[in-house]
Amino acid sequence: MRNWLERSPLDRLPTGRAEEALAALWRGAVVVEVDGDGAIASQQGRPRPLESPGDRQPADVLLGTVDGVAWFARGVDVVSGESMSWRDTNPDSLDPLATGVALTRWHASQPPCEVCGSATRPDLAGSRRICVGCGNLQFPRIDPCVIVAVTDPDDRLLLARQRQWAKGRVSVIAGFIEAGESVEQAVHREVFEEVGARVTSLSYVGSEPWPMPRSLMLGFEARAEDDEISVDGDEISEGAYYTRSDLAAALGAGEVILPAGASIARALIQRWLSSG
Repeated sequence: MRNWLERSPLDRLPTGRAEEALAALWRGAVVVEVDGDGAIASQQGRPRPLESPGDRQPADVLLGTVDGVAWFARGVDVVSGESMSWRDTNPDSLDPLATGVALTRWHASQPPCEVCGSATRPDLAGSRRICVGCGNLQFPRIDPCVIVAVTDPDDRLLLARQRQWAKGRVSVIAGFIEAGESVEQAVHREVFEEVGARVTSLSYVGSEPWPMPRSLMLGFEARAEDDEISVDGDEISEGAYYTRSDLAAALGAGEVILPAGASIARALIQRWLSSG
């Protein structure tokens, strides 16, 4: 499991050096293929040069280096070879892979200029885009979200299932931060909106990039006033509080499926399990 509290192994090269560094970084580089759904495949190979004006072939995006090895990302329609989710790979690779998925999906959307509405193209090794009309620079957008492990007064953990998830798949509560709202206010609102619970205390745990397509998950723990819940029936279809033995039994019987091992949702659940 990736510990996102540690320093990143990805050396994100200063953008002013990005184009100058390309020639030296090509040899032995890792090129990560990313399709429109965020599925990935990595391979050894020579990256394509930066996009030039009028070039129809999109450029590879320079992500940085890990232990001296350069990583590039390439947007494709279908990945070659076996595909995987970025979060199901080696934890040591999660930083460049999360970055690659986020940047390639951003470039694939070809966002227009926010100033004049003209088309934009990749610039500075893919770290930004530049307007072909007015020259305005555009940078990747990040949408902040909260994710919270809620426990009741008896220290039971609340797990819930979104309506569109497969039967048995559960996780902790999460949602986007709205305009004019603090991060903490978003925790209070999301928990109440989704399961009808009021929390009396909350504490920040850590964060995780979530490039599906461009989120940043801010993780919290919170204590509910009581053990009463009322799911909204719209986004959340069912939910319940679990003791540690309850959850172990449900997992053993195949009745519940927890989030992927590399996710902050799983980290919050494991944090609760190990604290008992």
